[in-house]
Amino acid sequence: MKTLIVIPAFNEAQNLRELLPKLIKHVSFDVLVVDDLSQDETADVVKSHGIKCLSLPIQLGAWGATQTGIRYAKKHDYNHVITMDADGQHLPEEVASLMQTYEKRPCDVVIGTFPARLSRLKKLAWGFFKFLTHIKIEDLTSGFRLYNKQAIEVLSQRQASLLDYQDVGVLLMLLKSGLTIVEVPVKMLNRNDGKSRVFSSWFVVLKYMMQTTTLCIANIGAKQAK
Repeated sequence: MKTLIVIPAFNEAQNLRELLPKLIKHVSFDVLVVDDLSQDETADVVKSHGIKCLSLPIQLGAWGATQTGIRYAKKHDYNHVITMDADGQHLPEEVASLMQTYEKRPCDVVIGTFPARLSRLKKLAWGFFKFLTHIKIEDLTSGFRLYNKQAIEVLSQRQASLLDYQDVGVLLMLLKSGLTIVEVPVKMLNRNDGKSRVFSSWFVVLKYMMQTTTLCIANIGAKQAK
């Protein structure tokens, strides 16, 4: 059973210097870092640790880089993909929690969640999106996930390329395809360095809220049209 850890990275050289040695220590799976046109030494840091790095010729964003890794996994016949952030929030030692949950419970996707990290405003936003979509998942934006082969197939599709984030849109695609998603509590840390792409400024937050709300409403319309 082949498992690939996919890490999208944009200007994460400093964080990867700390994350990759810990990952090598705790995990025996293959690791792929997808460099999303970074302007720092991200690719050099990855290669210096003997880890494969795919450097994108154009910037695709966090989800685009992640999907690139998922498509790589499909092409090379991996059974599972585990996605992790490059910013140090996701702990390598918690990878085992995702795998153990997948082995013990019948599911296609496992999401590592840490609800305590969510601010009051984020919880309100997630509550709004869950109201619109009826998704029964605590943490909509956790990028710490395990996908099995069926999920890899779904998320490699061209339709998934239209998404911007690994959150509501991805979850809706998986659920529409009849796949089962479970959550498992894990420990997470705050970012070691840099800023979140989604919550870097009020403008970005507003753009995210508008895009995601439109996506949720479109999903409601699609259901009513059936």
